[in-house]
Order: sequence, then structure tokens, then C-alpha cells
Amino acid sequence: MYISTKGRYALRVLVDLAESGNGRLVPLSEIAERQEISLKYLERIMPLLTKAGLVNGVSGKKGGYSLTKKPSEYNAGDVLRLTEGTLAPVSCLVCNSEPCLRKDKCKTVALWSSLENKVNSFLDSVTIEDIINKNY
Repeated sequence: MYISTKGRYALRVLVDLAESGNGRLVPLSEIAERQEISLKYLERIMPLLTKAGLVNGVSGKKGGYSLTKKPSEYNAGDVLRLTEGTLAPVSCLVCNSEPCLRKDKCKTVALWSSLENKVNSFLDSVTIEDIINKNY
């Protein structure tokens, strides 16, 4: 399994908003500077987070972003599935993928399925608040 920069940066943005937002709109340029992430790259991630309802976005001179929920109400698994599409460790477990012809007789599919369940379970148990507090 490989988590892309999109997934990693999305989590960093949510952590940043949780730590620095305090209910105010935070300009994307501030987040980009603090997180040392290209503003252009963040401009591609934020619509995804906004459309999913994870952040509020307001345009204009006094605009910016804020969380829609408390940090304890976001979990890492939801954010990563949103940005990555899947956390499946092998292609045969990806939803809507081409069916594997060996799946019924494959000795390793149960291993990969168990790994996927453990990864999802762990990431679903970790909130943005947990990430801030290193409580996982």
C-alpha cells in the first residue's frame, strides 16, 4: 500500500486547520506556508475536501477555510479513502476492479483481505485530534 502526497497533505491540512483555525477562516496561503506545501497543489486538494463536506471554503479577500466538525469527529481512514480511492493492498480487492480468475483458489487472498481490514480498522480509529495529540 502506498499513500500519495494527496492523502498525506489532506491530513496535514485538516490538522493545520484544527490547530490554527479556532473557528476562523484560515487563508490557504497560511496553510501552504506553515506546511511547506505548494499553494498550487493545495488548490487542487481543497475542492475535494470542500465537496466532501470536510471543510468550509469562502472565496474572497477575507476568505479561507475552516473545519466543519470537531477534530475528534474526523478519522484518518475517511480522509485517505476520499483522497486515495482505496486502501486495498492488492488489486483483486479493489471494488469494481476486474475479477481475479484465481480468487477462488488463491491461497493468499485471505492474507490480503485481513491486512486490508486491519489497515482500515486502524485508520478509522485514529482521529485528527488523535494525530495532534499523537494518541494512536
